[in-house]
Amino acid sequence: QATKDAGTIAGLNVMRIINEPTAAAIAYGLDKKSGEKNILVFDLGGGTFDVSLLGIDSGVFEVLATAGDTHLGGEDFDNRVMKHMLGLFQKRHGVDASGNKAAV
Repeated sequence: QATKDAGTIAGLNVMRIINEPTAAAIAYGLDKKSGEKNILVFDLGGGTFDVSLLGIDSGVFEVLATAGDTHLGGEDFDNRVMKHMLGLFQKRHGVDASGNKAAV
């Protein structure tokens, strides 16, 4: 409801709200291709990872299944890369830079 209210406050005529996977499918023009199809949409956000299975028939979208992990996202990848690089740095230079905020 908050999203609808924000749109109304912004002066938009909010007819309905669609979920992110459906929005992604529309953005890629999957609603314009003819025929019935199923598509899998991966949404890797900053802190979450979601997967949705959508059915599309005659421009009508139906979410068939959805699943996700609220503890896996871009931030997790960043942290793993940083941990790996700090390990390489320590191995090469013999210095643990993980406590140095300026270096990290």
